[in-house]
Amino acid sequence: MREALARLLPDANLPAAPAIGGYWTRTNDVEIDVVGADRAPIANDLLFVGSVKWLENSPFDRRDLAALHRNRAALTPAPVPVIALPRSGTDCAGLDAAYGPAELLAEWSS
Repeated sequence: MREALARLLPDANLPAAPAIGGYWTRTNDVEIDVVGADRAPIANDLLFVGSVKWLENSPFDRRDLAALHRNRAALTPAPVPVIALPRSGTDCAGLDAAYGPAELLAEWSS
């Protein structure tokens, strides 16, 4: 998914990210599925953070968004964009971008 997102960007919502990975603490109390940054393994600038919700019958909702905002705040005080990579769409406002299966898979045929 991260590689597909890297191929998709830049777009109207997000810049290209030279490095796309994830972030979690050793205790797993903070877990961020997708982190776009200027470089790896240690970033100077974060470009966006995101969550993968790949459930067949459950969209990315306001609880998922609230958890993503909490995790972002634990990582950085900067208001970096938040994105979702949901299988079943989104059910809330407040995301800077969302990329579903069609958008992500299309990048592999390009």
